[in-house]
Amino acid sequence: MMRLESVEDNLALGARLAGLAQPGDVIALSGPLGAGKTSIARGLLAALGLEGEAPSPSFAIVQPYDSPEVRFPVLHVDLYRIEEPEEAEELGLDDARGEALLLVEWPERLGAEYWRDALWLTLEVMPDGARALTAQVPAAWKDRWPPT
Repeated sequence: MMRLESVEDNLALGARLAGLAQPGDVIALSGPLGAGKTSIARGLLAALGLEGEAPSPSFAIVQPYDSPEVRFPVLHVDLYRIEEPEEAEELGLDDARGEALLLVEWPERLGAEYWRDALWLTLEVMPDGARALTAQVPAAWKDRWPPT
């Protein structure tokens, strides 16, 4: 377990992940509303070169970022509004996986099996307001996790 004390800690974790992630990777961000999923994504995108604040993709569902805006293609995905896994087929995530990093909030909407090769980060809000982060680390991430 990793303890994140503040939004700044979430942003810093995202920045460290940016140094480890590459196109073809999936980072799944799970946790309740307000747990800090989007903050981690924003830290990662800023470290990849995005100027300004990344909007939450809650309404768009998929927010793409391409070069030169960021160092390599990233799809920031928010599945909160997806009610049935079949709805996600229209998003083209499978096709994009080879070319872009996928940052996926609310990945559980499609089920864990869909993301079996993802670095799955789960945030829990602690009674003192800090976040507890746990990671499920697939083989592709074994040499890259935890970030330093």
